[in-house]
Amino acid sequence: MTRIADGSQASLVISPGTSSFDGLLATAHALADRAGAVILPHFRTDFTIDHKGGDLFDPVTAADRAAEMAVRETLAELRPSHGILGEEFGTLRADAEYCWIVDPIDGTRAFIIGQPLWGTLIGLRRGSVPVLGLMDQPFVGERFFSGEREAFIRRGGTTRPMRTRSCPSLGDALLTASSPDLFTTDEEREGFDRLAREVRLRRFGGDCYNYCLLALGQIDLVVEAGLKTYDILPVIPIIERSGGIVTTWNGGDASDGGRILAAGDKRLHDAALEVLSG
Repeated sequence: MTRIADGSQASLVISPGTSSFDGLLATAHALADRAGAVILPHFRTDFTIDHKGGDLFDPVTAADRAAEMAVRETLAELRPSHGILGEEFGTLRADAEYCWIVDPIDGTRAFIIGQPLWGTLIGLRRGSVPVLGLMDQPFVGERFFSGEREAFIRRGGTTRPMRTRSCPSLGDALLTASSPDLFTTDEEREGFDRLAREVRLRRFGGDCYNYCLLALGQIDLVVEAGLKTYDILPVIPIIERSGGIVTTWNGGDASDGGRILAAGDKRLHDAALEVLSG
């Protein structure tokens, strides 16, 4: 099996079974292609919505489950020795050198009301280090992914590099968060409110799309809380290789989720961290 692995200069025909970065990226593209083919027939149709449990409504659909199963089956074919951590079905081969991190539909709340602000997240870590990341939105035909040194957007058959924009001042910054419901403690709500009062604009909604739009230079700050590894690890290489920075609220490693701060400009990130810390 061969796929097209997009690069900064040209497209190369790379087997997803090869161990080079291009081969690993080809695997990520193949997984996204498979997931999108499973998800799209469900979108904007009449489907059953289940609640995973907890105080905050946490929906899951047959599309979420079927897409992750399709990814797992494809990965078993292409990379049988690799591990996988998926939102819907947990971890397989957790001790493998390479582990794929998969959220089949990040933004299920948007998905169930027909908004196209959702995406399939596919990341790869080697040990504890994020190697590559990809976000695919098959309905609008946009795919964001990391190369070895840059990050890219592919739309309409055209692939181009992405760069974050310069924005050192909080007063000029555009800030997004998926939902105010994510801030569940007084500390989180107060920290976010302090930061929101300092910026030029705040807007809710977007989920994984926000991080990719930050990499594209459309957004300056993304602030979240309560994230899991599969919510954030796949977008870390995309953000960092477009010139941005993503950490926890105390400046630590964001790979395991939690309270997340992403910024397109390091100076803005430093200023936002100071405000979040009080």
